[in-house]
Amino acid sequence: MKLTGLVIGLLLVLCNIVQGGGPSAGSGTISTTGIVKIIEIDGVINPITERFVANSIKQAEDEKAECLILRMDTPGGLASATHNIVKAILNAKLPIVTFVSPKGSRAASAGVFIAMASDVVAMSPMTNIGAAHPVSIGGGSGMGGEKSEKSDKTMTDKITNDMVASVKGIAEKKGRNAKWAESAVRESSSITAEEALELKVIDFIAEDMNDLLVKLDGRIIEKNEKKFTIHTKKITPNTTSMNFREKFLHAIADPNIAYILLMLGIYGLIYEFSAPGIGLGAVGGGICLILAFFGLQNLPISMAGLLLILLGVILFVLEVFASTHGIAAIGGLIALTMGSFMLVDSATPFMTISWSLIISIVSFTGLFILFGVGATIAAFRHRVTTGREGLMGQTGVVKEKTTPVGDTTSDGMVFVQGENWCACSEEVIEPGERIEVVGMEGIHLKVKKVGS
Repeated sequence: MKLTGLVIGLLLVLCNIVQGGGPSAGSGTISTTGIVKIIEIDGVINPITERFVANSIKQAEDEKAECLILRMDTPGGLASATHNIVKAILNAKLPIVTFVSPKGSRAASAGVFIAMASDVVAMSPMTNIGAAHPVSIGGGSGMGGEKSEKSDKTMTDKITNDMVASVKGIAEKKGRNAKWAESAVRESSSITAEEALELKVIDFIAEDMNDLLVKLDGRIIEKNEKKFTIHTKKITPNTTSMNFREKFLHAIADPNIAYILLMLGIYGLIYEFSAPGIGLGAVGGGICLILAFFGLQNLPISMAGLLLILLGVILFVLEVFASTHGIAAIGGLIALTMGSFMLVDSATPFMTISWSLIISIVSFTGLFILFGVGATIAAFRHRVTTGREGLMGQTGVVKEKTTPVGDTTSDGMVFVQGENWCACSEEVIEPGERIEVVGMEGIHLKVKKVGS
C-alpha cells in the first residue's frame, strides 16, 4: 500500500509538471499572452495623466500583457496625481517599465518618483533624470514677515521629509540607489543617463524602443510575491496614446490654455451684458467658462486671484450700465491684472501662467473695453434717429407757405431729408425759404426760419 501510494503521488507530481503546474500562485511564475503594451506620457503630470495611466494598467492586466512600458518625457507635475500613479504602479499585477525616451527627454520632479516605483527603468542617451525637490504651492500662510517665512519653511520641510521617506523606501525596495534618490528630492540633483546607470539609478541604457525590447527579453521580475519572466523577443508592441477626449482635457488643464478660456468666457459675458441679443455671447462665454473651470480644478488655484478676476468682471459690467466715466473700467483692469498674476499659485514655471500672456490679454481687454464696449454704450445711449424724432435740428426748404397751427388759410409743407412733411410755424414762411425743424405740433413739424 505504501508503495502504491508513493507511485500515485509521483504520477500526480509528474502530471502537474507536464500540465505546467508548479508552486502556488503566491510565489510562481505568472503566465502571460505575449502582448507588450506601450503608453506615452508627455508633458505635465496631472489628474488626466493619472487616469490615463491607471486605465492603461488595468487594461494591460486584463489582457495579461508581458509588461506595460511607460515611454516618458515630463518636467514634473502635481504631487497628488504623482502619488496616485506611484501607487498604481506598485500595486500593478504585471511588470511596469519606465523608458525615458526619445533623446532629449527628461524625467524631472514627478518623473523621478514614477521611475523609482517602476520594476525596470531605462533611459535613452542624452536624457536626464532628477530635480525632484518640492515647490511651494497652494498659497501662503500669512501676510508676510518673519512668522510667515518660518511657517512656510516648516511646511516645506515637512513636505520634503515626507517625499524623501517615500522615495527612499521605494528605491530600497526596488534595489536602486536610495542615497541619490534622497539627494534628488533634497538638493534637486539631476544626472544624465550614463551617470544614472553608473549610480545604479536605472537598469540599462537603450537607444530606442527596439533596443529596449531586445534588452528586456528574458528579464525576471519579482513583484508582490510573484515572479514574472518578460518575453519581448519577436513581439510587435501595442502602443496606446491618449484618445481625443483625454488629449483635449489634458490640453485645457494647461495653465495658459485654462486662462485663455477663462478670459474668452469673460469677454462673452461682457458682450452679452453690453449688447443683449440672441445670446451668442452668453452661450459661447458660458461654454468657455465651464471648460476653464475644469482646467483650473486640476491646478493649484489661489482663491484671492480668482475673486479679484471676478471683481474685475463686475466692474466691467458696471461700466456698461452706469456712467462712471471710466473709473469702474480702470478698477476692473487693475483687479484683472492682479488676479491674473495670483490665479495659479505655484513656483514651478510649467505650472504658472506666462507673464507675457497675462500682459497681452490685459492689454487686449483694455482695448476691448475702451473701443468695443464704448461704442456699444454710445449706440445704446444715442437718441433715435428715425421718423420725426430724427428730423429735430434738420434743415430744409418750404414747399407751401407755413402758418401757425389753427390757421386754415394754408396747409404748410416743407421738404426735409428727401421727403415732404406737413409743417407749421409761429410766423408765416413763404415757399423757397430755408427752415429748421424745432419741434412737433401733433402731426405737423414745427419749423422756423433759418437764422431767426
